[in-house]
Amino acid sequence: MTLSAYLPIALAFILAVGFAAVSLTLSGLLAPKRPTPEKLAPYECGIVPLQEPVQRFPVKFYLVAMLFVIFDVEIVFLFAWAVRWESFGWGGILMMGIFVLLIVETLVYVWKRGALDWNVARRARYRRVVAPAESAPTGTQEEAA
Repeated sequence: MTLSAYLPIALAFILAVGFAAVSLTLSGLLAPKRPTPEKLAPYECGIVPLQEPVQRFPVKFYLVAMLFVIFDVEIVFLFAWAVRWESFGWGGILMMGIFVLLIVETLVYVWKRGALDWNVARRARYRRVVAPAESAPTGTQEEAA
């Protein structure tokens, strides 16, 4: 296959990027710029916020959400593989075994790092390290003298 066979793909890519660039540039130049307080206010779910939220979502929430997505995608790959596993043979089983091993290793790493532990007080890195109390004199002969 020659390089000229890829010419239609390159042309379509150039047209797509060019169309996106021209559209963004023209909309930025031609759009009216009259901001009002209503336009600048945050808008969520059709409800105008009247006050700041009582508490914000912790970063931990988003970390667990990202981990869920990662492991959910792994299940999608496993399901697709399970549908066609007979056609892959032993090589496919070996490759999927490696894939599952890496995913399990990732889960163990995340678990050990405390990413799935919501009880911050129990985490070792948040425990307060207290120096051992000075021991009382034991009554050695050096102290007696």
